[in-house]
Amino acid sequence: MKLDRLISILVILLRKERVQAKELAERFGVSVRTILRDVDAINLAGIPIVTYQGVNGGIGIAEGYRLDKSVLTENEMAALITTLKGIGGSIPDNNNDMLMEKFKNTLSVQQLDRVNTKASQLIIDLVPWGGNESIRGKLGEIRQAIETKKKIEFEYLDSSGNKTIRIVEPYSLILKGQNWYMYAWCHVREDFRFFKLSRIRGMSITEVVFIPREAFVEEHPWENEWQKPDKFITLELMFEDELRNIAEEWFGESIYFNPDGRIMAEIKLPENNWLYGFLLSFGSGIEVINPPHIREMLGKKAKEIVEKYLNKYDRQLSCLECYNVEKAKGGNKNEL
Repeated sequence: MKLDRLISILVILLRKERVQAKELAERFGVSVRTILRDVDAINLAGIPIVTYQGVNGGIGIAEGYRLDKSVLTENEMAALITTLKGIGGSIPDNNNDMLMEKFKNTLSVQQLDRVNTKASQLIIDLVPWGGNESIRGKLGEIRQAIETKKKIEFEYLDSSGNKTIRIVEPYSLILKGQNWYMYAWCHVREDFRFFKLSRIRGMSITEVVFIPREAFVEEHPWENEWQKPDKFITLELMFEDELRNIAEEWFGESIYFNPDGRIMAEIKLPENNWLYGFLLSFGSGIEVINPPHIREMLGKKAKEIVEKYLNKYDRQLSCLECYNVEKAKGGNKNEL
């Protein structure tokens, strides 16, 4: 794009005293005539560009004119580079790399070394363990749909396991609690909704262009939905001593110690299938004290798990016993 090229030329001129038009033309893959027109455009913007003749000639900013290159401090530059690297690892976007290069081009070699050192002191890696190419693919497609204002159609699996076909108008991608979500206007619900990308199946970008609605994304409206009182229950949990570190990691200051030494936690969480799986993930090291219906639900699920694995084990044991009996009789094991 012409605007990107103009900014890039200006950044180069800020770093170099003079540069030849031919060098710029080769760098940006355009003609020398196009570069000269770009220089005229920069001139019209109020930044005096001078063409110097001779062996050491070229294009440069007029002497006596100084465009402040220290709009950002080294600490601020390092913070931006750290953030861009973190986002770039999760969302495929070449613009992040280009933007980092533009920042770096305004620095001297010594300044660049200091900024790189500062940027390496904090590393943000948003990619889950083992990677997730499926989510990366969805992020790229949804971002393109947001930019082109095209509707998206997909099958959605909610937290209760219900499947619905949705047609939405995408507005924002949101990283919340290590999970990616899409904030969009849903034609089925006729309202804005929050969609978890890992629950989206068979997504396709349609050719239908939508007219943007007024969306107050900066106010984080999804928080209001999450914090509705009717979605939460108060849980009283007891942890075995060997899970003390895990309990402190998950619940922090919400834990306390009974006189008998038991580790207790009282927290509020939304009641759904996620909650049951979350509590079961602690295995036998946790006991739900209250509310009673959660105790009953977890007991039922734990019993189903035990029966499933015990029945499978019993069948395997039975086959093994039959094999041993036949082997003792001299039977053919291939007949079993």
